[in-house]
Order: sequence, then C-alpha cells, then structure tokens
Amino acid sequence: MRVYHSIESPKGELGFYIVSDGTNKPYRVKVRPPCFLNLSALPKMIEGRLIADVVAVIGSIDIVLGEIDR
Repeated sequence: MRVYHSIESPKGELGFYIVSDGTNKPYRVKVRPPCFLNLSALPKMIEGRLIADVVAVIGSIDIVLGEIDR
C-alpha cells in the first residue's frame, strides 16, 4: 500500500509518502519539506538578475537549509 498525504504548514505544504505491506510498521517513509519546493522555484526567480540579488531572493522565500540536505 502506498500513501501520500500533505499537511499545510506555516512555510508551505509538508508531504509524507509512506509505503507498507499492511503491517503496522512501514518499510519506507519519505518526508517532503515545504522548503524543498520553495527552493525549487529559485532558478526561475533569479533569472536575469545579478548574483548579488540571489541573497535577497533566498531571504524572501524563507527557506530552512537544514530541511533541504536530508
């Protein structure tokens, strides 16, 4: 059984993907943090801008880099 469920969080959509064989312990759980989706919009947002503007754009989308690298 495969299930994806999303929850609205203060920074965006928090998603959970769970795979199980029907027992009470899933064998795969993946979490998609909202900052991952926000960071994926970065290339489109900085298109045609200066490198110095990237810092301001990253600050405006309010990402948490600790969520990105897991």
